[in-house]
Amino acid sequence: QVQLVESGGGLVQPGGSLRLSCAASKNMFGVSVMGWYRQAPGNQREFVARIFSSSLADYAESVKGRFTISRDYAKNTVYLQMNDLKPEDTAVYYCHAGRWSTDYWGQGTQVTVSS
Repeated sequence: QVQLVESGGGLVQPGGSLRLSCAASKNMFGVSVMGWYRQAPGNQREFVARIFSSSLADYAESVKGRFTISRDYAKNTVYLQMNDLKPEDTAVYYCHAGRWSTDYWGQGTQVTVSS
């Protein structure tokens, strides 16, 4: 079982920054990818960013150049640095881990971008 706990969400003005954290349980054996998804009210959950065990990362087109995903293996933590936030980034952000054929999700953290 992989347990994920997100933190770092909140209210920020347009153009501002936030850093989300996802602390994972120690049982990370076999986890090949970790990432972030988001879900706005009335929308489906969508991909934001992911990082593979090779350290290769990729991003949704809508966040490229503004968001950066990183992973601290010593702390079993994945980060999402979000800069130049826009109102359309408002959503609940979920941490994801993939191990073999199983997906694991955190409980989500709210990000609201508003003036």
